[in-house]
Amino acid sequence: MSPRRNDSATPDTAEGAAVTEAGATEAGATDSTSGTASTSAPDDERVAAVRRLSASGRRRRAAHLAFCATALAVALTAGAVVLGAVRDGDGGTSTVASASGGLAPQSLARGDLDASVTSLQAHLKAQPRDFSGWATLGLAYVEQARTQGDPSRYPQAEQALDRSLELRPGNDPALAGRAALAAARHDFTGALKYADQALKRNPYSERALSSRVDALVELGRYDDASKAADIADSRRPGVPVFTRYAYVRELRGDVKTARRVLQQALSTATSRGDVAYVATALGQLSWNQGEYDTALTYYARALGADDTCLPALEGRARAQAAQGDRDAAIRGMEQIVDRYPLPQSLVELGELYEARGRKGDAQKARDQYSLVDAWVALARANGVNADLDTALAAADHGDREAALKAARAEWARRHTVHTADALAWALHVNGRDKEALPYARQATATGYRNASFLYHRGMIERATGHEKQARASLTSALDLNPGFSPLGAREARKALEATQ
Repeated sequence: MSPRRNDSATPDTAEGAAVTEAGATEAGATDSTSGTASTSAPDDERVAAVRRLSASGRRRRAAHLAFCATALAVALTAGAVVLGAVRDGDGGTSTVASASGGLAPQSLARGDLDASVTSLQAHLKAQPRDFSGWATLGLAYVEQARTQGDPSRYPQAEQALDRSLELRPGNDPALAGRAALAAARHDFTGALKYADQALKRNPYSERALSSRVDALVELGRYDDASKAADIADSRRPGVPVFTRYAYVRELRGDVKTARRVLQQALSTATSRGDVAYVATALGQLSWNQGEYDTALTYYARALGADDTCLPALEGRARAQAAQGDRDAAIRGMEQIVDRYPLPQSLVELGELYEARGRKGDAQKARDQYSLVDAWVALARANGVNADLDTALAAADHGDREAALKAARAEWARRHTVHTADALAWALHVNGRDKEALPYARQATATGYRNASFLYHRGMIERATGHEKQARASLTSALDLNPGFSPLGAREARKALEATQ
């Protein structure tokens, strides 16, 4: 979703030279084909360190890896240099559950994105007062961080966007870029503020409309998010808005509408990036409903359009595991974490090792879990709030008290179904089930069909003596998505047998 105009001003010779030497260098406009600023060597080394740890995790003893991860965390929190170059996720991850409000989906393929960054960097060296170019570069860095699992690029994105606003105060592309950056860092209150500011300048900004929906969803304001999606659809119908519209409907339990909207979006998609983006969303929706063959068909279509699409690769591995092809799932997930060692994929690979149970798999699993801490340290050093990632990973595979602390902190910031589930589970693993039960029920209250949430609720109901409700929740989880988790599904079956 790059700007549709390029209103660059022509600087005088002296001022232009000064900006070229200072502004372009400081905000990361380099000639590097990888989009990495020459001033960012310390951060780049730390990113590389996490990836080296990921590879070595399958070869070295856990004690040595844990030492390396701890050393990395200390180095990062001691004051990293932040000049320089992030599923569910549902970044995430996840991350954000819905897609970033940054560049158009067709720009998200890694090769295209890196080439665009390189071209923008060269352009801004020649035209350093092009405010829209700086805004676009900032958005590109956000996307690099999100799609390549490299949060050290966020400070560089911030500097590029700040430069755009210095050159043209209040310009809507940069404000929309700030909204996307804030969302990527899990600052959803800030994302909403910047999106609103951008929309005051340009009510039809696709980026700002999309980021506003994202922010409201991630703040748990689902009614407002639904209204925002309707407004976005009326103003700027298209793939970015359609996918968000569908996700809002899915969160309310309206899977039929979500599927219909995504299928319509896929039928109108023309670019390879759009096809990969929407087909992956349909694959995830199908997987959530336990429709593994359908999910694999959509993931295959996504990968046919873009064979580097990380969410599609993860989704394919997840579906293969759910169908019982664990070795193929492990091979696929190993390739993913070698390239992008993000918390969710690290945890899922670790659980696949545990579920397989071959000689050495327990150690391999511990290695993956150890790397989550290294990633979280890197993320926090670059302005990302990683409390939800910490809570989810640590509750099952780390420090349970730290998981609860992180979950409480995240709940204090926002009340979503995901944060309610994370807090409920963190309370449960700390033996505080009576306190956990209301949060587990809140996580499932919107109608969102998520087997993991139902499993957590069932286990908490069982621990609090609500046997009938526990059987219903656990049965619903396994009926909905019997392969929702390599370890969770197994535990759900054991618990259900014990309640008969």
